[in-house]
Amino acid sequence: MQKLYAQFIKAIGQLDGVAALALRLYLAPVLMQAGYNKLSNFSDTAAWFGNAEWGLGLPMPEVMVALAAGSEFLGGILLILGLATRLISIPLMVTMAVAAFSVHWKNGWLAIADPNSWLANEQVLTSAEKLAAAKSLLQEHGHYDWLTSSGNFVILNNGIEFAITYLFMLLGLLVIGGGRYTSLDYFIARRYLVKT
Repeated sequence: MQKLYAQFIKAIGQLDGVAALALRLYLAPVLMQAGYNKLSNFSDTAAWFGNAEWGLGLPMPEVMVALAAGSEFLGGILLILGLATRLISIPLMVTMAVAAFSVHWKNGWLAIADPNSWLANEQVLTSAEKLAAAKSLLQEHGHYDWLTSSGNFVILNNGIEFAITYLFMLLGLLVIGGGRYTSLDYFIARRYLVKT
C-alpha cells in the first residue's frame, strides 16, 4: 500500500502545473473585469474612493484607483500568461485585502444573502422579507416567468466572501508560482536561472 501511494504521489506531482493554471485562469477574468470597470468609470470610482461620507474616504483617490485598476487589469493579463505570477500576486492580494476590509467587512461573510446560512447576520436575515416582497411585486406586475428564466432572484449582501476567496487563491499562487509546464515563469526560469 505504501508503494502504491508513493507511485500515486509521484504521478500526481507531474500535474502540479495544472492546479496553478486553473487558479490563474479562474482569477484572470474576474480581476480584469474589476480593473476594466474601475478604468471605464475612473472619475466616479475616484469620487467613491475619496468621499468619506458615502464612499471609502481613502487618501489620494485617483492614485488609489489607478493602482487598484492597473493591478487588476494588467495583473489579470500576467496571470493568463503565467508571467511574474508570484510578483503580481502581491499587489493583487493587497487589493483584495483592502476590498475585503474597507468595502465588504461591514456586511459580514456572505456575498449573496442566504437567510438559511449559519453565517447569516441581521442584514441577511432581513433580506428574506425584502426578497419575498420583490418577488410578489414582480409576479403581480411583471413577466416573472421570463425574468426568472435565467435563474432565481437573489439579494446581494456584498460580504467579504469573494474578496477573501480571491485573496487565498492569490496566496496559493504566491507560494506555488505559475506552474510547471503551464506558465511563462516556468520556461523563463528553466532557460535563464542558474541552478545551484
